[in-house]
Amino acid sequence: MSAPESAPPMRQLDDNDASTLNNDHTRASTPTFTSEKELEKHRAEAHKNKPDGHHTPPHLKEGKHILTELECYSELGFSFSKRKKWMILTVIFLIQVSMNFNSSLYSNGLTGIEAKFDVSAQAARVGAAVFLITYAFGCELFAPFSEELGRWPILQGSLFLVNLFNLPVVLAPNFGSLIAGRALGGLCSAGGSVTLGLIADLFTAEDQQYAVAFIVFSSVGGSVLGPIVGGFVTAYLAEDIAWKWCIWIQLIFGGVVQAMHFFLVPETRTTVLLDRIAKKRRAAGETNVYGPNEVRTVKERFFSKEIITIMLRPFVLYFTEPIVLCLSLLSGFSDAIVFMQIQALSLVYTNYGFNDWQNGLAFVAFLIGYFIAWGSFIPAIKRNIAQREAYPDDEHAQFESRLWWLLWTVPCLPIGLFGFAWTCASSDNHIPWIASMIFVAIVGIANYAIYMATIDYMICAYGPYSASATGGNGWSRDFLAGVLTLAATPFFSNIGPSDKHLQYGNTILACIASLLVLAVYVIYWKGPTMRKRSKFAEHLSQQRHEDKLSNEKKSSGKEMRFEHAPEA
Repeated sequence: MSAPESAPPMRQLDDNDASTLNNDHTRASTPTFTSEKELEKHRAEAHKNKPDGHHTPPHLKEGKHILTELECYSELGFSFSKRKKWMILTVIFLIQVSMNFNSSLYSNGLTGIEAKFDVSAQAARVGAAVFLITYAFGCELFAPFSEELGRWPILQGSLFLVNLFNLPVVLAPNFGSLIAGRALGGLCSAGGSVTLGLIADLFTAEDQQYAVAFIVFSSVGGSVLGPIVGGFVTAYLAEDIAWKWCIWIQLIFGGVVQAMHFFLVPETRTTVLLDRIAKKRRAAGETNVYGPNEVRTVKERFFSKEIITIMLRPFVLYFTEPIVLCLSLLSGFSDAIVFMQIQALSLVYTNYGFNDWQNGLAFVAFLIGYFIAWGSFIPAIKRNIAQREAYPDDEHAQFESRLWWLLWTVPCLPIGLFGFAWTCASSDNHIPWIASMIFVAIVGIANYAIYMATIDYMICAYGPYSASATGGNGWSRDFLAGVLTLAATPFFSNIGPSDKHLQYGNTILACIASLLVLAVYVIYWKGPTMRKRSKFAEHLSQQRHEDKLSNEKKSSGKEMRFEHAPEA
């Protein structure tokens, strides 16, 4: 669901991490690379002889040679084969599916939980809401530690704890234990803060859009897979054990993906790999070679103000940056709609005589919408890449153009909600059930498109602060989904006349969506002006301008040296 930590659009190279997406504290003086070709070119130039016959000096700190990304590029994640990269991404895809699957499958066991613990239906829904709300904060908690310790141990630890805390849920002696297990499971879910961060370890900015689109599908798709599977569980198992199997299935799925991750996914975090390379070189006899983390104390790595700053920055950007706030609210509202529909669709299709598994299959409409949206982004990404290459100095082409396809797809959100509202009447009114499902698919198109485009744009617009910007986006999606999960059934059961509850409720949501989608058009046309008023985006713009001038100056100086160099 959430993807709070995502890859920067430019390659930010510094002493500690030349490659990461989540490194919000990247130095302003670091060189910027927009593609793998440019990075390779810089790497080649950095290692070839200059006119004076010397190589580029190594980076030193207190007399120690600190390895950099450029020196070890062929041994890092960027140089993995295409097959290996997509094998890793496939496992990450399944991990993201499992995490979001956990957030939604629980709701299919509500009836059994009510009976088992003698609680109301609304009280039973707290388990679904608390998982999502703590999930929102868990993503921000794990992000900085995946920077320091690596992606692999953090994901393994997260998967282990999520699986572990499923046990107090399924074996709960009382309702309080069940809620505690759900809360801890959500808090321990690393989510997109690590999975999207891993993409930054494998792909450069120009290559990563397809990978991001792939992982975004796993996030939105996992959320609707839960009710599809859960429908069959509740249809074919007795009520008193069906709710337990909704949890056991989560545990089994989580155990499988944890094992796949353990055996198939290597460490990809650049700074961690540089540390390992340095140790190997020292073992081979090379002295005075160290990785970037080896020259930092434990206090500097884990107990500095920097860690707190990174944790808090997503919330700072969320509440102080209009671009982040508006796009995150839109993204969060869109995702919350899906979780509200988990409650609403059963109310709608039960009126058509659907049983449990048929109600579950109604969510296939969302999946169809997600597939359509994902497929539509492939040519849109190609168009965007061509536009950026054609106009390299045009800010609108480099940044706001990433929202172009969203201009056409975001209206699907209010259109889908309005259409669903007035086609979800019962069969007594002679409206076929397929009519409302078509509009559910249209809402699915919007949900995928909003998440994909807003993440892509924030990554680009906020550069080294993109982890925090997208962190606010992911936090908004999970937090709003959790809060509105509790409100969904009372909302859809009490709004408007007794025979028009669903129609009035969805119409209100459609009206809210109509207002929120306007932000996309404002940002598309006024984005450059808004970014100039942002201290974060403006700082990044100045950095890029300084890098460009510095590169031009170095290039000019090199040409002059060659012009005046004596003939051999």
